[in-house]
Formats: sequence, structure tokens, C-alpha cells
Amino acid sequence: MSSNYLYTDLSAYYDLMCADIDYPAQSYGALRLHQLFGNGGNSHLDLACGTGPHIRHLINFGYQSRGLDINQPMLEQAKTRCPEAHFFLGDMCNFQVDEPLDLITCFLYSIHYSAGTEKLKQCIESAHRALKPGGVFCFNSVDKDKIDNTLCERHTVTRGDSLFTFSSAWYYRGDGEKQALKLSITKTTDGVTQSWDDEHPMVAMNFEELTSLLQPYFDVHILEHDYEKIVPWDKASGNALFVCVRT
Repeated sequence: MSSNYLYTDLSAYYDLMCADIDYPAQSYGALRLHQLFGNGGNSHLDLACGTGPHIRHLINFGYQSRGLDINQPMLEQAKTRCPEAHFFLGDMCNFQVDEPLDLITCFLYSIHYSAGTEKLKQCIESAHRALKPGGVFCFNSVDKDKIDNTLCERHTVTRGDSLFTFSSAWYYRGDGEKQALKLSITKTTDGVTQSWDDEHPMVAMNFEELTSLLQPYFDVHILEHDYEKIVPWDKASGNALFVCVRT
């Protein structure tokens, strides 16, 4: 099954799948981090932008935003949500911009969609090239060494006459540079249930390895995965925010 199955054939369900995500808090958190660490500009690019919910909020905060995603069906929805933004189809591991930017974001752990370490390096290099001096590259990440394969996030949403259940879980076998994001959807209408399952291969990194890739290009700040508080990472939790300032 294609690793993009849920994001293309089932892209109409993407916003339902993410219904429990606090987009306003995440977007405002990125704004605050940019105000604290950045250069004061307002040009912005969201990598792996999906249907554009973060871009909607950042535009409302005064940014001139654009979005990049590898799936055209997602971009079509993003264009409807944010008609004043520019969206383009592309790979976040190899992208270019016409003019340098002040802020690049990559939410929802999408940095891990880089297929492997070499691709992740290319993504970091692309972000570095695309930013102005003092520009910020902000994203969240999961530490491969702290993944618990028994944990699963699940939520339900009612839409019309249908009940949807969405679940997601990280999986890491314990060695190597590959981890997986396992996703599933069930839809029950009038007692009839349909289900879809997908597994997305993703790059696995611990935070020490990730920092070593970033440091040749950025001043790296690792913070707790909390969009409402700006506090240093406690070196114990398995999720963190990376704020990377172009030198």
C-alpha cells in the first residue's frame, strides 16, 4: 500500500483525522518562538503543509505565508482554506524559494517524512538556503530511543450519519534509521463499518543525532514539546520542539 494512501485517496478525511490537534495554540507558539529567536520579518513557509490549517492562523497573525506539500489533493484543500497564500507541489527534502524567508515551520512531526538520514540532511540544507540570516526553522520531533511501541493515540469524530475512529502509533524496532507511523481509520454508517490501514516509513533519529545534523547550519535550541510554555527540553521526554536559527 502506498505510504501516501491516507493523504491522497482519503485526503478528504485528513481534517477529521486531525480534529484533536490544537492548531491555534501550535501556530501561536510558532509566532512566539519566532518573535523570541527570529529576525522580526514576516515571510513564512510551511513544509508538509497538508490542508493549510497552520497557514490560516499564521496569515491571521500577519505573516505572508506559503505552503509546500507532496500531495496535490491536500494542496487543493489548502488553497480553498487560504486563498491568499501561495501553495506549491514539491518535496521538502529538495526545495527552493525565489526570495529568502524569515520563518520555516514543519508541524506534526512531518520532518520525519524525510526517507532517511541523507534525505533529512537535504531537507536541513534546503531550509538553510531558503532562510535569511537570523531566520528560524521550527519543527517538532520524536526521539527514536524513547518511542514506546505499545502506545496509541485514538479519537472519534461524528460527521453527518457516520462515526469515524482514527488511531496513530509510532513504531521503532530498536535499531537502524527507520521508524514507522501507523495510521488507521474506521467509518461506521448505519451499522456498516469500513476500515483503512496505512503505515508510513519515516526517518528515525535521537535528539543527539538530529542536533549534530543541524549544528553546521543553525544555532539549535531544543525546547519542551509545549506550545504554551517556552522552556528548555528536560532531556527525559521523547518529544521536543527544535528552534533553529540560521547563522
